[in-house]
Amino acid sequence: MTGATMPSDLQLVASSSRGGPSIGHSIALICGGGTLPGAVAGAIARRGLRPVMFAIRGWADPKVVERHAHHWIALGQAGRFLRLARAEQCREGLFIGALLRPPIIKIRLDWHTIRLMPRIVRAFHGGDDRLLSGVARLLEEEGVRIISVAEIAPEIVVPEGVLGRHQPSARDRADIARALQMIAALGPFDVGQAAVVAHNHVLAVEASEGTDNMLNRLVELRAQRRVTTAPGIGVLVKAPKPGQDRRFDLPAIGPQTVANAARAGLGGIAVAAGSAIIAEPAEMIAAADRAGLFLVGVAGDGGEGRTR
Repeated sequence: MTGATMPSDLQLVASSSRGGPSIGHSIALICGGGTLPGAVAGAIARRGLRPVMFAIRGWADPKVVERHAHHWIALGQAGRFLRLARAEQCREGLFIGALLRPPIIKIRLDWHTIRLMPRIVRAFHGGDDRLLSGVARLLEEEGVRIISVAEIAPEIVVPEGVLGRHQPSARDRADIARALQMIAALGPFDVGQAAVVAHNHVLAVEASEGTDNMLNRLVELRAQRRVTTAPGIGVLVKAPKPGQDRRFDLPAIGPQTVANAARAGLGGIAVAAGSAIIAEPAEMIAAADRAGLFLVGVAGDGGEGRTR
């Protein structure tokens, strides 16, 4: 007797579930690049929940993704994501990991997404926060509630206070305050979430290049003697934009941030406590201690954010 063929999407779900926890309360992680998706998935699993990775092709790291139940999706495949999320019993989801906004003409659309295109196009006409909030509304209308990292993995949210052996000086604290003012002032223009200040002088402001490339640019400016402050002076500060939806694109730091800040000749790193996330906390604190950099979570993030 010949049995019916299981639909391909359900075959993928069955395959992804082998060897892992039984399907119960599952959380969908729509993930881009970097190590943060793995850190969040691990935190979810430690809570007795089941992470399901929806890895974006071209961005997510296979080595991170393949440790958990996962499916690969392309940008623009809302229909595929929703089918798989329902089959995996994912009632909640979150966005995590690095991803740059693609040109709208390069998004691979499925039929479900095509039906939503008028609303997606409207969301594209604005900053990243507007785009992500618009996508979240569409997914929530389909039954997947979008949550923040802080709700599901509070242990990777940066607390207030000094995290390593080294302490910021009074001069460093003044530079941190200056940088927070700069980020808050530029936030409405959706410019970025990071700045470098030394001796009350703004050395760099993050734009679309991202924090690591901003720090690499600072290394080049030092080599060109366009920046002449002594090594060990200056602070990298990261904070969310005023009014930013805290479910998306929170400032993130990790061991690579420490390496790049040290190469740029800075004295330390400060981030908005409760509004930034840290990949591999133990490794990063150890790296900062070895490099002689202070690492601190500070109060104040440029204004109240939204969580819905």
